[in-house]
Amino acid sequence: MQPLDIIHKYYKKGTKLYDIYISHVSDVTAKALLVAQKHPELAIDVKFLEEAAMLHDIGIFKTKSPAIACEGSYPYICHGYLGRELLTLEGLPKHGLVCERHTGTGLSLETIIRKKLPVPHRDMRPKSLEEKIICFADKFYSKSQLGKEKPLKKIRESLKNHDSHQIEIFDEWCELFL
Repeated sequence: MQPLDIIHKYYKKGTKLYDIYISHVSDVTAKALLVAQKHPELAIDVKFLEEAAMLHDIGIFKTKSPAIACEGSYPYICHGYLGRELLTLEGLPKHGLVCERHTGTGLSLETIIRKKLPVPHRDMRPKSLEEKIICFADKFYSKSQLGKEKPLKKIRESLKNHDSHQIEIFDEWCELFL
């Protein structure tokens, strides 16, 4: 099944949520593909990168986030593992890992436990280069200011709200991907 087929299965074209979803994932995908194009030495799987970037937020519809038209019942932070479950059922477990591993710069098991996050207790940090690139590209776009790329300073400020190591990881990615 193609990414757009999966998106259309869970998001109704013409709705506010669909428009927000498509705008956001299209921007993230374009940024991720730009990184891959700029760095041929990284030998990125571009087809997978494009598909997974389009699907990385597939689980948001299951969350309760009225500001972006999500009317589900789960806290927003759950959208990653919910997306993984959904894509695994769709036969795309590798794409599902991208969903689960893109929150912040990834969630360590220690962070999940220490912050009592309502997600499964397992390591949720990006491992493959493709996962890291999508996670990185995602930091540049919010769903509340569609089409507007965030400056690096603003990204670092928002990561500060999490753990300090998140900024360190993001800075490492800046060195590698920009």
